Amino acid sequence: MPFRRLGGIPLIFLGLGALALGQGKAAPAPTPVARVDLDQAIRLALAQSPALAAARTQVPQSQANEVTANLRPNPILSWDALFLPVFNPSNFTATYLNNVAEYDAGVSYTIERGHKRQARLRAAQDATTVVRSQVADAQRGLTFGVAQQFVAVLLARSSLAFAQQDLASWQNTVNISQSQYHAGALSEGDLDTIKLQTLQFQTTVSGDRLALNQSLSGLRQQVGFGALAPNFDVVGKLAYLPVQAGLGDLQALALQHRPDLLAARQAVTAAQSQHRLAQANGKRDLTVNTQYSHVGAVNDLGVLFNIEIPIFDRNQGEIARTAAATTQAQDLAQVASQQVLTDVSMAYAAVQQGEQVLQLYTSGYRDQAKQALDIRQYSYTRGASSLLDLLDAERTYRATELGYRQALATYMLAVEQLKEAVGTRNLP
Repeated sequence: MPFRRLGGIPLIFLGLGALALGQGKAAPAPTPVARVDLDQAIRLALAQSPALAAARTQVPQSQANEVTANLRPNPILSWDALFLPVFNPSNFTATYLNNVAEYDAGVSYTIERGHKRQARLRAAQDATTVVRSQVADAQRGLTFGVAQQFVAVLLARSSLAFAQQDLASWQNTVNISQSQYHAGALSEGDLDTIKLQTLQFQTTVSGDRLALNQSLSGLRQQVGFGALAPNFDVVGKLAYLPVQAGLGDLQALALQHRPDLLAARQAVTAAQSQHRLAQANGKRDLTVNTQYSHVGAVNDLGVLFNIEIPIFDRNQGEIARTAAATTQAQDLAQVASQQVLTDVSMAYAAVQQGEQVLQLYTSGYRDQAKQALDIRQYSYTRGASSLLDLLDAERTYRATELGYRQALATYMLAVEQLKEAVGTRNLP
């Protein structure tokens, strides 16, 4: 072959090598998210949570048990050589080996009676169904954990923003008080009291900033450290969204969607499958053996059968145990159903109570607290009101605003609790 025709071959191998290296490289890690809303945080947690990933491995483990349960018995090969003249080597002749020695070879196979293999497979499949529902219940718990931590972040951020706004407003009061002090309209003791009050505002801002950092760290742990950037922020705010569905509709929806209740009901089916398997195991298997024998220069072929006589052991204990386990599973399914109804009822009551508290704040108390503070500030700057009246109005306004934000967060958390109790995030 001409050399010029060989020149492209090394390039071909280099290209194939580069392609193999490219295929061997792992996929690049996803870029951490810098801003995340609640739905996105839940999706990231479901996709990247290591705890949930560990729970999901139970499904392929259970599916591997299905493969094991569906296996048939292996045939058994047996052979022997008898009457060999080991201690008389001189007798090792063809005539002796043909006429005196005995050779046997056989193949045996166990025939499973009672449809054991089908019963094993059905029981393993039912167990896998239960595991899938249990994994779905773990997802439900993780979703609520993320939502709970997300609401905590919103509350901490709202509280910090209000504290900073309150500090800036109070700083304006301090500046006016200093001007009054220099003009002789304010005593030094009152000015010191106002300045000391500033320390409380600054301490509140510092504490709220720490609470925000801690809640962000908790949310990042729930979602996954690799999914969120170290300095990430959340998208959303505390808001009131009414729940329109009634208690009866929510309870009916929960009875259909709660994965833990589905797992309890499926456990009844799995227990029944185990009971049928125990009954099938009470049937004794038949072993068939086909054997070839060479004895005294004669070749023979025989068929042997053996089966255990079920006089004493008929698997009575396991049959009784699985029957009791089936009854237990039925009772536990009933308990789970009652627990679901109770969870929905309690969560619905919490939502209603939170809605009533919010209505109290929005009916005029917030406006009254703000108006009272504005009046006291206006009066104080003109010497028509005392410092104590101003401080009392400031504390009332701050307590009202913080209570309103806490009530919003409590209501949103109650709604998330209701979604977890129902088993779906899409409430009617």
